[in-house]
Amino acid sequence: MLAFVIRRLLQSFAVLLVMSAIVFGGIYAVGDPVEILVSPNAPELEKLETAQRLGLDKPLYVQYARFLKNALSGDLGQSFAFGSSAADLILQRLPATLELALSAMVIAILFGIPLGLWAGLHPTSGSGRFIMGTSIVGFSLPTFWVGIVLILVFAVETGMLPSGGRGATTLLFGVPVSFLNIDGLRHLILPSLNLALFNISMVIRLTKAGTEEAMLSDYVKFARAKGLSHQRIVGVHVLKNILIPIITVVALQFGAVVAFAIVTESIFSWPGMGKLLIDSISVLDRPVVVAYLLMTVLMFITVNLLVDIAYSALDPRVRLHQELK
Repeated sequence: MLAFVIRRLLQSFAVLLVMSAIVFGGIYAVGDPVEILVSPNAPELEKLETAQRLGLDKPLYVQYARFLKNALSGDLGQSFAFGSSAADLILQRLPATLELALSAMVIAILFGIPLGLWAGLHPTSGSGRFIMGTSIVGFSLPTFWVGIVLILVFAVETGMLPSGGRGATTLLFGVPVSFLNIDGLRHLILPSLNLALFNISMVIRLTKAGTEEAMLSDYVKFARAKGLSHQRIVGVHVLKNILIPIITVVALQFGAVVAFAIVTESIFSWPGMGKLLIDSISVLDRPVVVAYLLMTVLMFITVNLLVDIAYSALDPRVRLHQELK
């Protein structure tokens, strides 16, 4: 087990190193921030001094080597636009994005599993067909369009909920959160629902497929032969077995939700990392963009690593398969 974990850690570090080179090279090779940060009418000497101050006068490989050296000590560079640490700027926005992503995944689980379970138990019924048809719609609708519709219906037409912003926050272990007060919760509902729509559809389809497969399995037939009630078979035996792949996919999807919450945060003016990324791209604030992308990559790698370790602990066949490779 220890050898498996060490090998996966080394693989994760290699992936992070390769991705850092790709991200850095791709971002720093595009555009010239000096042209945005300095007035077009400024003399060439001022532009040259700005490039030297930001370290942009050095070759790309020199800039990357310096970035890599600083990154090993936790320094991901200084923001061109804000003049502060890029990592600090992202960490300041991270709680808002994590809260939004967690809320979206909780909504997806609370709605997706019961609906998918019902559709799997009643696949030919009208309600089961309606649930699966609705899930296809949830997959198909673009996030930005759904967000605009939600704002028009619940904010503009009815005035039930605010159209944007995070609202009031409450400190929880020193971290500002919105769900602990009414105003913050009202601001959280629309963006989290918008972000959750695709994931609800995904969880519904996963749960439905798993339920149909489980109901045909031998252990369900044996449970019926023992005289167990339908509710106990579904609630204990079927649900327990189908939750393993669902939780795995949801855990991996959480990283994607955090990374791709940009559209939702922009539509609802949610002060998270995605909105910071859009603002940084508009002014070619390279350190912030690189720091954001690397933190996103690190999040994906970490989640995948934890899932692999959990699987190897739960199922020794996974660990044995890796060792035989």
